[in-house]
Amino acid sequence: MIEKTGKLILLIILLVSGLFCKAQDNIVDKIIWIVGDEAILKSDVERTRMQILSRGGRIEGDPYCFIPEQLAVQKLFLDQAKIDSIDIPNSNVSRAVAQQENGIIANIGSREKVEEYLQASMTELREEWREEMKNSFMVEEAKKNIVGKQGSLTPSEVRKYYAQLPKDSLPYIPTTVEVQIITQEPVIPPTETDRIKQRLREFTDRVNKGESFSTLAIMYSEEPGAAQSGGETGFTGKAQWVPEFANMAFSLSDPKKVSNIVETEYGFHIIQLIERRGDLINVRHILLRPKVSEEALNKTTVRMDSVLSLIDEKKYTFEDFSMLSYDKDTRNNNGLMVNRKQNSSNFGTPRFEMEDLPTEVARVIENMKVGDISKPFKMRMDKNQKEVIAIVKLKSRTERHIANVSDDYLILKEIVEANKEQEVLKKWLQSKIKDTYVFIDDEWRNCDFQYSGWIKE
Repeated sequence: MIEKTGKLILLIILLVSGLFCKAQDNIVDKIIWIVGDEAILKSDVERTRMQILSRGGRIEGDPYCFIPEQLAVQKLFLDQAKIDSIDIPNSNVSRAVAQQENGIIANIGSREKVEEYLQASMTELREEWREEMKNSFMVEEAKKNIVGKQGSLTPSEVRKYYAQLPKDSLPYIPTTVEVQIITQEPVIPPTETDRIKQRLREFTDRVNKGESFSTLAIMYSEEPGAAQSGGETGFTGKAQWVPEFANMAFSLSDPKKVSNIVETEYGFHIIQLIERRGDLINVRHILLRPKVSEEALNKTTVRMDSVLSLIDEKKYTFEDFSMLSYDKDTRNNNGLMVNRKQNSSNFGTPRFEMEDLPTEVARVIENMKVGDISKPFKMRMDKNQKEVIAIVKLKSRTERHIANVSDDYLILKEIVEANKEQEVLKKWLQSKIKDTYVFIDDEWRNCDFQYSGWIKE
């Protein structure tokens, strides 16, 4: 307590005397907020603003009001995290930093451009991001602890919430479908596989003779985004790649050498090591995919027509043939597709809004009735972009409707849980603000803050 009081007094003395300032790029830095015994600097606000923009984010309203308040809120949660003795594993922080680095580089264009835009070296930025990510994890854990003490939601609370909503404010539930699928991959002749491998061997020879792997990736790789990244993956953990690619990439030790050819479900690759950092690795790779001929596609379509005939004759069911599907994600699930769109409210469930489905599937089922099975059609798999022939069965369709407890209980439960969590956190924050010393510089007070009580009279 004595130590904290001493730090606070020192901060106030420095603030009043004007000693806590520094010249940085001709801008004088200074303390603009104090929350407890933690200071928020003008430079903290500007750095946060630049980081948000570098990630492609948007700031609603005045950033010089919104950002300081958010930083102050974070400091309150961090203080609670320390009280709760929350500790975050270093491996989690390292992975998050790598993901952030990869995302910012992809958004801005290159490491050099990131350093120029953010006016710091990558080493300095990684240290900043490391602290930022660790703090972010600690804040989330503190929030979970605060919310977790409130107990779980009961069905009666969901029904009560639904009953008190005005009819004109009830949420609309969009049309959703459940779809089963069977896919078959056309047979690739050995001559096409040999052609791809020979092409990759030529690339390896060219790199060994001094050509740039990155340039070759830009010119020839069939990996989406390779033209912008030079085939670079960004720092990634072993679990994030398919096993064949991961095993080859993590076996590399010499950045000057090129790997042997490795086959994955995406095609054929050669890989070059860039840098290893703990359990993360950054590599470049060139991907080539065997070309599928129209003859091979036609033969596969004929096979799928035969499957349809056997189902029509009731000799086998759609579910029987789903076990032979090329798509391993659905073959052991009676062919039932699972929604993998991260931003979808139905993520992880068999329910799809039409825009969540692969384009070819959505187009085919649009006018189908429940229980109908489509004719064979060509599509590209979302995951690996391979051309396959597919048939689909519409398992269910729920038309757009106003939410009701009997049909949409889980959706309403999620809404009520989110609202309850926000209410609990807001109540906790207002109490914490009331009991915490807060100073705001006069120039930064004229704001419409989200929370009340920041300005102490």
